[in-house]
Formats: sequence, C-alpha cells, structure tokens
Amino acid sequence: MNTIAAYDTDDARWAAVQQREAAADGHFVYAVRTTGVYAQPSSAARLPRRENVVFFDSPQAAEAAGYRPSRRVQGDQTRAAAERAALVARACRLIEASQTPPPLDELAADLGMSPFHFHRLFKAETGLTPKAYGSAFRARRLRAELSAPEASITDAIYGAGFNANSRFYEASDQLLGMRARDYRAGGAGADIRFAVGQCSLGAILVAQSQRGICAILLGDDPDTLVRELQDQFPKARLIGGDAAFEQQVAQVVGLIEAPSIGLQLPLDVQGTAFQERVWRALREIPPGTTASYTEIAERIGAPRSVRAVAQACGANRLAVVIPCHRVVRRDGDLAGYRWGVERKRELLRREAQA
Repeated sequence: MNTIAAYDTDDARWAAVQQREAAADGHFVYAVRTTGVYAQPSSAARLPRRENVVFFDSPQAAEAAGYRPSRRVQGDQTRAAAERAALVARACRLIEASQTPPPLDELAADLGMSPFHFHRLFKAETGLTPKAYGSAFRARRLRAELSAPEASITDAIYGAGFNANSRFYEASDQLLGMRARDYRAGGAGADIRFAVGQCSLGAILVAQSQRGICAILLGDDPDTLVRELQDQFPKARLIGGDAAFEQQVAQVVGLIEAPSIGLQLPLDVQGTAFQERVWRALREIPPGTTASYTEIAERIGAPRSVRAVAQACGANRLAVVIPCHRVVRRDGDLAGYRWGVERKRELLRREAQA
C-alpha cells in the first residue's frame, strides 16, 4: 500500500490517530485546539474529541500555527532524531563501501524504507541527495588517490572504487574538472582562463576551468591573487582571458557591486562532501539576511560541527557566489572572512540596501 496516499485525507489521518498507527509517524501530526499541543499519530496520550483536532503535514507547520510539542513528542523527537541520524550514517557507509553507486531502491530496501521516504530523509539530514553524496565522496577519494606520490592513475582508478577504466574515464572529468593525468600533474595540460581587474572592493581575479568558474578571489594585490591561483594548479596552462571571457568577468564584477542579482554562469565547485553540504546551505541564505555558523551546522544536520562549518567557509574559493559573507557569529559579530572583514561588512551593507 502507498503509505503517502494512505494519509492524504483528514478522515484517513483521524483513523490512524484512533489506531495509534506508528507507520503514520513522520507523515503528519495532529494538534488539539483545547490544549494547544500537537503529537505524532502513534502517541499514547488520551484521544481528544474529533472536533478539537486539526492536522498538519509536519511539526514545523504545527509550530508555525502556534502549537507546541507535547512532552511525549519532545521525548519522541529526541529518540527519532537519533534513529534518523543512525539510519543516514548507515546509508553513508553503504554508499562509501560500494564499488559502484548503489541504486536508490536498493539503499532504501537495505534500510527498510520506501525510496521516497529514504530520499527525503537523507537529503534532510545531510543536505545532499544520496547520488550527490556518492559523487562527492568518490571525488574526494579520487583526489586523495591521485595526490599520493607513488600511486599510478591505474592505482587511483581502483582505489577510488571504479571497477573498470571505461567507467572511470566517463566520470573523471566531471569529478575533477580536468583529465586525471592533468590533475595528477598539478593541472599539467589543463587550460585555466583567468583575468585580473579592479572593482569597488579592490583587486579581483576570476578563473574558469573546463567545467565553469572555479575561482573568484578578492584582495589588495593582483599579483598575490595570481600566485594563489598558481598554487592551486602549479602546472596548469594559465591563459589570459579573451574578449568573450572578459564579458563573463564583467558579470562577476556586476555581482560584486550588486550581490543580490545572482550569477547565471556555470560553476566548477570542488570540495569534500561536508564542504559541499555547507556551501549548498550558504547559497540558500537569502540576500540581505545572515545566518550564524551554529545555524548552518544545524541546517546540514551536523549541530556539533560549528568549527568545521567555519573551516568550510574559509576554504571557499568562489567569493560572493558562495556567500560565506552572510555567515556571522551567534552574537551577530562579523568574525573572520577570507577576503577581509571590511569587505564582508560592505557586501552585507549593499545587500541590505538592495
């Protein structure tokens, strides 16, 4: 039976509450007008009168309507959160141990869940879909294997979990942004177009790999920015941008001057699975608003990783596009910023006035 469809009417939901169906937990909650609290369908609390009951799709919706969780719900939420974290951790280990990315249906079956429910749970807890998590993990492992001084590309192929050369070469460009042998050689043979200019915040460098914009750097000294790019890919061919590339740079400069307009250019975002979770959460912060490091850690389902969130912000190479300038301390202090606190303050001022 499709459990999602089974609870799509108030009558079906009330029947589930009357039967205290545990299978309905997570699909909706019911609130009681006379007490102002809400509970899961399987709650053992005394059944209220039907005319006093209202249904919500989620606890968040119930709380937005002014209801508070019952004491039982608070305890259930703590246990449920631990159970969800354990399930997702198990799924992550299954993905990491697989030679090839396991299908969604297979992962869900291993955890005793429907594919829809598993997909939604995994994304809510990690900030990534199972497929995106698998790609990020494989990319991280591939970069680590290629960076080993004695390892050959063949060693890296099998060490990263590819069981056939053909599968590897189909995916390597997408994972690395260049051919594996070019990455292995510090970018040797790869073309990275770049341009250095000036904007109202000082010097700016914009670089583009074969996949998209891979660096937007800000600073006081253009030469320092170029050296920073060279350190990332010491053997790549750094090519001065032509007229077409200069137009893309102009779009980036326009973003610096008006951060709220966004940027409609392909990006080459490379990081660990955790970094990509953080960066995805940063891009969901609306212009003109801020979030604390603690809030970002909670949003990605890792509330104890506040310091790691700050480190991920510091590792960001795409200034403004991945808006780490919108992250502040819990007390509202601007804290550090890779490209200077004054630039952070100015970017926030511009967004607030937009």
